[in-house]
Amino acid sequence: MNKDILFDTINLSDDLSLKNRIVMAPMTRSMATEELIPTNAMADYYGRRADVGLIVAEATIISPMAQGYPNTPGLYNEAQIEGWKKVTDKVHQNGGKIFAQLWHCGRVSHPYYLDGKQPVAPSAVILNGRVPRGNGLQYGMPREISETEIFEVIQEFAKAAENARKAGFDGVELHAANGYLLDQFLHWETNRRNDAWGGNPEKMARFLFDVIDAVQKEINHVAVRLSPVGHQHLELNEDDKIISDYVLQRLNQYNLTYVHTGSHNDIPFEYINGTVTQYIRSVYQGTVIACGGYSPESARDTLRRGDANLIAIGRPLIANPDYIEKVRANKPLTEYRVEMLNELV
Repeated sequence: MNKDILFDTINLSDDLSLKNRIVMAPMTRSMATEELIPTNAMADYYGRRADVGLIVAEATIISPMAQGYPNTPGLYNEAQIEGWKKVTDKVHQNGGKIFAQLWHCGRVSHPYYLDGKQPVAPSAVILNGRVPRGNGLQYGMPREISETEIFEVIQEFAKAAENARKAGFDGVELHAANGYLLDQFLHWETNRRNDAWGGNPEKMARFLFDVIDAVQKEINHVAVRLSPVGHQHLELNEDDKIISDYVLQRLNQYNLTYVHTGSHNDIPFEYINGTVTQYIRSVYQGTVIACGGYSPESARDTLRRGDANLIAIGRPLIANPDYIEKVRANKPLTEYRVEMLNELV
């Protein structure tokens, strides 16, 4: 009987070994309390999925000004740390590993969530559309973040990483994808600055690398999620590739745990000669997690080709807490339904 590549072990570092190649993708569920504290139900939800190789918990805000959606958990005060301890304890008791995904929404927000304050962004460029789960709220014009505030946000990321360590997380993933604040600095549309933080790829990427440097001082395992082509909350601009090339090449100089594809549909694009994951792999030499609508069959193919080292699974893991058991036994999977978004099964 041929061994299933999905269930090969992998060492991400000398002190971090995963029992299989399946990762639970971070998925915003808006299930924290009004004070943005993780709940016992969230602990049970993640604990039931601890048989995956790695859980990347839902995006978690680093400060009150980072929020963009209702009831998303935070990691900036003691009550939130204590709430996350229940989650990490449950996952570890069940034999799993879990990373926190650290998040600042930037312009993908609304004063409703920010105590009436205007969202910040690299440049004052409006995001058109409605706020998801926002009861009809429309996005508005963000305020250009000042250099002093940039340094403050860098320290907020570092503090959130320290808090993640205190809460028992095995590492952190920086959410630099999908049009949120770190990603906004990496695109011409949203970064129109002409100072030390914009104008060319090196300056546009400075914010990300300063955050990585600060966070690596606080916790051992640091990863990054990137979406060089997955333009959620952004317009597609092929000229952004020059920035992505620079970022991925420079990341080879960093001791990251992995780079994670920030894509909901990992499909080919002509100008990058393949899928987003294949493009990342062609430039970045470290561990890569593929994400974007993978089935067990396409996941196996991707691993066999060497396009990625691990595969992140999203909605199928919402619908199937026993995903690992079913895939091992080749049993049919329960189909995801949108109603499941409001359930922590």
